[in-house]
Amino acid sequence: MRMPAAVLRATSTERPYGASRPVEIEEVELGDPREGEVRVRIAAASLCHSDLSVVNGDRVRPLPMVLGHEAVGVVEETGSGVRDVEAGDHVALVFVPSCGRCARCGEGRPALCAAAAEANGSGGLLHGPSLLRGSGGELIHHQLGVSAFARYAVVAQESVVKIPQDVPFSVASMFGCAVLTGAGAVINTAGVRPGQSVAVHGLGGVGLSAVLGARAAGAWPIVAVDPSPAKRELALRLGASHVFAPEDASAVADVTGGGAEFAVEAVGSPQVMAGCLQSVARGGTVVSVGLPAPGRTLEVPALAFAGEGKSLIGSYMGDAVPRRDIPRYLGLWRAGQMPVDQMHTGTVPLSGLNTAMEDLASGAAIRQIIDTSADV
Repeated sequence: MRMPAAVLRATSTERPYGASRPVEIEEVELGDPREGEVRVRIAAASLCHSDLSVVNGDRVRPLPMVLGHEAVGVVEETGSGVRDVEAGDHVALVFVPSCGRCARCGEGRPALCAAAAEANGSGGLLHGPSLLRGSGGELIHHQLGVSAFARYAVVAQESVVKIPQDVPFSVASMFGCAVLTGAGAVINTAGVRPGQSVAVHGLGGVGLSAVLGARAAGAWPIVAVDPSPAKRELALRLGASHVFAPEDASAVADVTGGGAEFAVEAVGSPQVMAGCLQSVARGGTVVSVGLPAPGRTLEVPALAFAGEGKSLIGSYMGDAVPRRDIPRYLGLWRAGQMPVDQMHTGTVPLSGLNTAMEDLASGAAIRQIIDTSADV
């Protein structure tokens, strides 16, 4: 089928993105689902900072590529061998389609699936090469096995998680990336227990989801750090007990009794990561979820580890098991513990994607829904 889609053909560091138009809306051809694959009509796709990281080259991906990896939709067609979903099901899309057979999947860490990493890195799908073609027949790559900034997506069945049909698409759209990554970093990676202190540095969609995860885990106090007053105010509404600008971050030690037991770094900055390691309590843990540009390095005092018992650990996709965690987190949303709808800051048509990227890059927006069904 032919459809409009947001295609990135070359990376661009030029800003504002809205003026430079690094992404163009083009007519592309999408092939039919093969064995083990599903065609989904995209109902809501959210713009994530990881999309910007592909546009500016911080995340190196094969181009051209149809962007978009955080979305929900409705199953329209399934290929042979698909068992868990059928036409009409509502599904959240997940950007790591775990194979279930590699060593990492076998030990219960599907976010680190080797086969998924290979497929995502190549711009293909878990069960085969790309199904996207340009107007001249040239190959176009998938972003993280999804490519949701389009009317439709064909994905591996391992990339979909069935969700209840009464959950609004605008709410469910963030559960496949922001919530899995941020809340999962607190709940799965850190294993925060009730009463333990958490400091979150960086309040984009992932950082704010970490605040929600800390709230759900019963953490106290929950401290949020960001230069934006609006984001700090939102963090308070979402469950933070204290908020600070980065220049006042030394106050975190005062409200946590000498340093937080856990710090979540959601900026993607080696400097912030090093500051987190310095500021956590003795025996504390820093969880890194931000994605620095390739080539950036981290320098920290070596004595922080054996001498002070501190830990620095990475968390990819929140160490999530999506088919376990997405239903759990949606249950917390129903209970009022994860009001992710407060993070949505507008809906724009596909033709407005470049301007939406600028709003995200400038900090004016947190999560914007890209309406792929609107006229372009």
